[in-house]
Amino acid sequence: MSVLSVESIALSYGDSQALWDVSFSVEQGKLVSLLGANGAGKTTTLKAISGLQPLKGGTVRYGGKPISGLKAHQVADLGITLVPEGRQLFPKMTVEENLVLGSYLKRAKARRRENLKRVYTLFPHLDERRHQLAETLSGGEQQMVAIGRGLMQEPQLVMFDEPSLGLAPILVHDIFQAIEALHRDGLTIFLVEQNAHHALKIADYCYVIENGRVVKEGTSTDLENDPGVREAYLGF
Repeated sequence: MSVLSVESIALSYGDSQALWDVSFSVEQGKLVSLLGANGAGKTTTLKAISGLQPLKGGTVRYGGKPISGLKAHQVADLGITLVPEGRQLFPKMTVEENLVLGSYLKRAKARRRENLKRVYTLFPHLDERRHQLAETLSGGEQQMVAIGRGLMQEPQLVMFDEPSLGLAPILVHDIFQAIEALHRDGLTIFLVEQNAHHALKIADYCYVIENGRVVKEGTSTDLENDPGVREAYLGF
């Protein structure tokens, strides 16, 4: 069953069209990756789903119902969380203050304490730094906070925008391990990522976007064996 269905969407920034006829779906409990180079349309696709950018055409459905015309806060209230590119934390606030900001939706407020415990169990490092300012954290720790803040929202679908961006290889490994753990717990995940090696390793199904169009799709094995994908994204 498809939780998220993106149907022939188009999107423009002024006179510049960024997406053309983009379609894909994310099934309940699955981890689906959208791969592509910088500027391919990955973040724009997330903005379209999240209500951050209006569509020029097409439809986004969640749970079978159209959500294309909703504002970003209304989309979030449905149970869709976006962990944004670049973390976007409040640097002068502590780790825990940043996390708590993710729990102001009505359904999440009542379970704030339980969700904080969940985040600190997933990222024990953050528990040790709960009173530390976000600006003093490493890039990997900040990414953990960004993920934790999203989980505080009690999401049914989490969308990750380039979680490996700017991180050292060992930290990339840790972040992807955390995403895998969330997937094993049954969370539905849509992962937008340039690091094809890691994304293909953990995904149930993958799409490739180039110049605002989805050009390939298949299982991780399918795409790992595709000569074009291997040359463009895997380096062999």
